[in-house]
Amino acid sequence: MKPNIIYIFADQWRKQAVGFTGEDSVLTPNIDKFAEESLVFNHALSCTPLCSPHRAALMTGKYPQSTGVYTNCKIGANIMLSPEEVGIGDALKASGYHTGYIGKWHLDLPEQNTCPEPESGAREWDAYTPPGPKRHGFDFWYSYGAYDHHLEPHYWKDTPEMIQVDQWSLEHETDVALDFIRTRGKEQKDPFALFVSWNPPHSPFELVPERYKELYRGRELSLRPNVRSEQLAAHTGEPFESGDEALLRYTRDYFAAVSGMDEQFGRIWREVQELGLAENTLIVLTSDHGELMGSHGLMAKHSWHEESIAIPCLMNWQGTMEAGSTDLLFNSVDIMPTLLGLIGVPVPTTVEGLDLSGDLLGTSHTDVTSAFICAFPGRKDAMELFAAAGFDNRMFGWRGIRTRQYTYVVHKGYAPGTEVQRLCYEHEKDPYQLNPVVFSDPPQTELLMSLEEELQSWLDRTNDKFELA
Repeated sequence: MKPNIIYIFADQWRKQAVGFTGEDSVLTPNIDKFAEESLVFNHALSCTPLCSPHRAALMTGKYPQSTGVYTNCKIGANIMLSPEEVGIGDALKASGYHTGYIGKWHLDLPEQNTCPEPESGAREWDAYTPPGPKRHGFDFWYSYGAYDHHLEPHYWKDTPEMIQVDQWSLEHETDVALDFIRTRGKEQKDPFALFVSWNPPHSPFELVPERYKELYRGRELSLRPNVRSEQLAAHTGEPFESGDEALLRYTRDYFAAVSGMDEQFGRIWREVQELGLAENTLIVLTSDHGELMGSHGLMAKHSWHEESIAIPCLMNWQGTMEAGSTDLLFNSVDIMPTLLGLIGVPVPTTVEGLDLSGDLLGTSHTDVTSAFICAFPGRKDAMELFAAAGFDNRMFGWRGIRTRQYTYVVHKGYAPGTEVQRLCYEHEKDPYQLNPVVFSDPPQTELLMSLEEELQSWLDRTNDKFELA
């Protein structure tokens, strides 16, 4: 029988926010232990560090330029993952897997875009996704669109009847996941693939149970050297206070949510072991993008900085995948084909990412020299400004490449008329990205020219109309 898959990803959990990396002062004993027995990715990246674009790339193995999901599925924007796309759930189901999805989906059109009073009760960015092609092959469904009330979550199954819950969303979703795993594990007829999408540690950061906050009460926190608390801002438009006191409060609550996530992950990991499923189950623990938390004076995500694009990624397949670490560049679009390659399921021809399963199992080597990263103006006011000026907003924002040594970015801004800015960061010499080489005209040195040429090759490959000149 083919192996099971349990794919767990949190929302806005950055690579640095886990104990074993020695960076953020966060408590994650279960994940630290899991890392010792797993393959740890040193360069896992979110190609477009924003919720819906990463999720679309995860599901399809395609870049946002191809899926059209270049910004969040939200009120006032006709953005959603097309039912015609071939997703990982579709491929798994076609290969005999019993599939399940629990938690945040955020790939459907908000219902209030088409109906002011939907039967499901969904409001703002939220949506009930009914059974059918928009679920992309997932059989068991316990999900919602986008809703950030972590202590009072709600879900839908196979009818528009909203299921309202008085429990921290992450803990409740873990309860549901454990029921799914126990049921499928006892039957052991067909392999199962379960995707669990946790919303915390996504903001609002304070919506986390007090027992986890208590872990950090009175505990001294070490903030990253690139934090600029006096100039906090957010690309998402969320209101954040400036200053050290506010940032420390946000950070404590963010770490508390990560520690709570650690406890819930430990429950799933132990259950897999106790059920005797570990040798036939591939477990992946990761995120959709990071959280800047004051680094570079920014909050949230959507920037090219490491706190935004770098994500934790750990894989465990007892007896098949060796524990250790890998320096492989592993981008959002590579997840779907690599998972399918690992379990021996054919990769759809529509996929644009790489199947790196042979690299992870030690049976082959792929020369991955760079990963393509990008972001687009997606806020309504920005989109309206570009439209009024006669421009396509998708030709702006920033594009870049991330190599093991460098991050190279060309930024054309989120409003018409913004001066082009090029930035190059050398990771080893400048790990906190405080001293980039910054310039506006096309590069002149051999290194910078080669990086710009590599970026242009990615624009050509993805049919991106973004112009470097």
